[in-house]
Amino acid sequence: MTQDDILARFPRAILMSGPTPVERLDRMSKELGIDLWLKRDDLTGLGFGGNKTRQLEFYIGDAVQKGADTILITGAVQSNYVRSAAAAAARLGMQSVLQLEERVPDMGPDYYTSGNVLLAKLLGAEHMSYPEREDESGADAALHARAEELKVQGRKPYVIHLGLHHPPLGALGYVSAGLELQRQMPDFDAVVVPSGSGATHAGLLTGLALEGGASSVFGVCVRRDSNKQIARMRIVLQKLADLLNIEAAPLLDKIRVLDEALPPGYGQLGANTHSALKKMVRTEGVFLDPVYSAKTFAGLLHLVAVGEIDQGQKVVMLHTGGLPALFGYQNELISDLPSGMED
Repeated sequence: MTQDDILARFPRAILMSGPTPVERLDRMSKELGIDLWLKRDDLTGLGFGGNKTRQLEFYIGDAVQKGADTILITGAVQSNYVRSAAAAAARLGMQSVLQLEERVPDMGPDYYTSGNVLLAKLLGAEHMSYPEREDESGADAALHARAEELKVQGRKPYVIHLGLHHPPLGALGYVSAGLELQRQMPDFDAVVVPSGSGATHAGLLTGLALEGGASSVFGVCVRRDSNKQIARMRIVLQKLADLLNIEAAPLLDKIRVLDEALPPGYGQLGANTHSALKKMVRTEGVFLDPVYSAKTFAGLLHLVAVGEIDQGQKVVMLHTGGLPALFGYQNELISDLPSGMED
């Protein structure tokens, strides 16, 4: 059985047109003294792109196989995942129900009306709200309660879960991405990815390992501290290995996470993240989002500064997209800039 055969047994809805490019960042490479490349998963295409498109191929594939006509999903107010799910549902002729959680405190009105919120409304999604910040089981339970109401109406709902008690189908999208990246670039030293739910991080680590890659995979914490994230990653990797019917132990040994870019917390634009976002766009003309990719780059800068990434090493950073969220953070992003956009 080949690596591709491992994934072939899972139903999949094709939402991407093909592999995403890997681009060298010449000016940033020179500035940092490393050979830096960007895996452009902001260019996955559907509904403003982003990493969630890969994950949704397997969830939506499962939903189609089960005859669903409505997708239910939960996420933060400016969640890229729920916006991508609404776009995927629209493409497949389904309806979508998006539950928005109050994960980020003290945000202004733009956070609730622009960016991903606006796009999801344009897509015709139904919206719910969930007041808790750290209650994955409760958020999933609220979705199931709405799903039961939809069943009474004759609809066929499919819930995409957030909690850890369900098979991580979305991680299969990044197993595929790991195979793709290793074939595009067989000889890199390290890859740096955001680590939140764990699906992208675990899937990419697993895909690279299946393809025989020996690179280090650094997960930059975007939602919880490193100790909590390691514990979560162990669960996600074990469940993913069970799903694929492979040995988990070699994968568990490869978990590496850092939380220096996390403060002040999930979805909050700390000084390091803000600086990293501006550094990337002013050096390479590449925009990063405040929640995931800018924190990922801030983590990469830390790894270089402390010598975890050595001078001259070939490094790939995963750009997970999420750019519509920039508009939800416009007050925070311009708060330290004069009218001329000069530091």
